[in-house]
Amino acid sequence: MDWNEWIFIGLFFALGWIFPAVTIVLGRLLAPRRPNPSKSATYECGVEAYGNIWMQFRAQYYIFALVFVLFDVELVFLFPWALAYNQLGLFALFEMAVFILLLVVALVYTWRKGALEWV
Repeated sequence: MDWNEWIFIGLFFALGWIFPAVTIVLGRLLAPRRPNPSKSATYECGVEAYGNIWMQFRAQYYIFALVFVLFDVELVFLFPWALAYNQLGLFALFEMAVFILLLVVALVYTWRKGALEWV
């Protein structure tokens, strides 16, 4: 392997760290600073906040979102398999059946744990 290939990899790695750092620093330095009480107020959809605004959300909402993302990503794995179904053999069908079975087991597990209950 030639050193020129490593130079480009190192250059991209350095730029991958330098470019975001420079833009963040420039944003901090060049952004206008005009503090205002109305800018610091809690804002929710144009409605004045009332009551305790520092309440905690239930972790169940995050678990529900993670389960959605998990099954959404696994759908991405199913799509190419469905497109290439005619070219695949019987072994690929068996593999996908095992994959779908694992998805069903995970869905039943999360359902029984109550993670899909919207409270």
